[in-house]
Amino acid sequence: MRRRWLCLVALGVALGAQAPAGRAPAAAQRAAPFTADLVLVLKGERRLLLLAGGEVMRSFKIALGRAPVGDKLREGDGRTPEGTYVIDGRNPQSRFYRSIHVSYPNEDDRARARRLGVAPGTDIMIHGLPNGREAVGADHAKWDWTEGCIAVTNAQMDEIWHAVADGTVIEIRP
Repeated sequence: MRRRWLCLVALGVALGAQAPAGRAPAAAQRAAPFTADLVLVLKGERRLLLLAGGEVMRSFKIALGRAPVGDKLREGDGRTPEGTYVIDGRNPQSRFYRSIHVSYPNEDDRARARRLGVAPGTDIMIHGLPNGREAVGADHAKWDWTEGCIAVTNAQMDEIWHAVADGTVIEIRP
């Protein structure tokens, strides 16, 4: 995992791009042309879909946790959880380009962790690229590199940010 991350960082440094400080891309300044009523993550396909009225409005290639197969069982396992959650907050100043919080762990996740005698983990997010590494762009999705989050490019994060309101259901499937 560390080798993959270092490759991504090296690629970003080699390409040398950094967004001007304090300026969001133009896409960040526009409202979305639709409001999603469901976020659907298909882990096996490495896709995040935004749906409105049952229709797929947008599809994004994603990177997942470094150990993507299976449901998240405990803190630090590198897995992206599976199940139904809610978008319950956002952070425009995260260490990644914007982050939207997923309500993991839910009561079932906490009960399973109690039975296993482990901590379930927290802070599952949809987020953009690490700050200062924007040049990696779409190549970030060639590897699963997060700690369990769902990662997209910064431009894609802008679209998601504007199309998905707090309270929107997110379903994460195997």
